[in-house]
Amino acid sequence: MLTKIRADYTVSITDLKKNPQTIIDEAHGEAIALLNRNKPTAYIIPAETYETLLDLTEDIELGQIIEGRKAEKEKAVEVGLDDL
Repeated sequence: MLTKIRADYTVSITDLKKNPQTIIDEAHGEAIALLNRNKPTAYIIPAETYETLLDLTEDIELGQIIEGRKAEKEKAVEVGLDDL
């Protein structure tokens, strides 16, 4: 069975345990596929990349809420600033 690996760098759990910081440094900010018995079990990414992914996910979720509310516009009541 073929397994697609979505990283340019791979490391076994055994090698990662030996010196994790060296492995991370050698990847120069790129993703690292963590292999267990030659199959990816996790990906190691820089903290900044992870935080960016979380921000993008939140933006997508907020966009979906906005689009959902736009669809409900027929039920909405417009209020002017003077009415507030």
